[in-house]
Amino acid sequence: MVSPHPALSADLTPSAGAAPVLDLRAVARALPAGALPPLSAAGRSVALRTWRGRMVNEHCSAQVWASLLPQAMRAAVPPALLPGLATAAGDELRHAEQCAGVVVALGGAAVAPLPALRPLPAHAHLPPLEAFLWNIVSVGCISETVAVSLIRAEHLELPDGPLRALLGQILADEVQHARLGWTTLGVLLPRLDAAGRARLEAYLEVALAHQIAHELPLLPLNALPEDPGLPAAGVCRGAEARALFFATLGEVIVPQLEAAGLRARAAWAAAQLRPEALAA
Repeated sequence: MVSPHPALSADLTPSAGAAPVLDLRAVARALPAGALPPLSAAGRSVALRTWRGRMVNEHCSAQVWASLLPQAMRAAVPPALLPGLATAAGDELRHAEQCAGVVVALGGAAVAPLPALRPLPAHAHLPPLEAFLWNIVSVGCISETVAVSLIRAEHLELPDGPLRALLGQILADEVQHARLGWTTLGVLLPRLDAAGRARLEAYLEVALAHQIAHELPLLPLNALPEDPGLPAAGVCRGAEARALFFATLGEVIVPQLEAAGLRARAAWAAAQLRPEALAA
């Protein structure tokens, strides 16, 4: 019998007034026996925490992409771009189920407290098209490109087998999400006037700083247990992941924003000095 998540009651039923719980036990499909490397008790605990956290993050990402669709429709975004938003939301829900399967394979329960889902910023002070563009740049161009970089590095660490295949499927989806962001930027940026472009360039500082504040807590620097199986279980090394994260922002995303016609280098320099980035 699998032990329940320690933060929950024994029957996994939340009490009145308790935070909502994400329960994916009914849809989690465990990996085949032997798909994961042998792990020490400490290593298994780290791997469980990692994959359960990914399960929650992927589930929450679906809400972000789903929120982009009505915003895009209000902005009269070209119809050819709309299906990709809905597809991305569905992909993230499936990723959560796939991560839940790894949790089960590690001997855990695919259950976790669900954090408050923050609504996507409406940017109501902006014209609809501009407001949507701010969000797709933040979500599609920045966040998803970071995800592609980090997941690809993890994927390269894995030996051939079911876990590598699973992470490869997730990676392929994230590549499409990032491409959707960059394609959308290319289509919509020419529609902004000079004032709108200037506002977007100023917003890049906020978006990049938010990415630092959001991502660094997910890449802790604390030392992992001495367990050689952790990389083969899809657990990244925090220091290496952080270095890759900053390289992706500074050497991939910023140059791509510049190539798209936005002055992003100054925004990147300023973003790293904002209080929320320094506190991460």
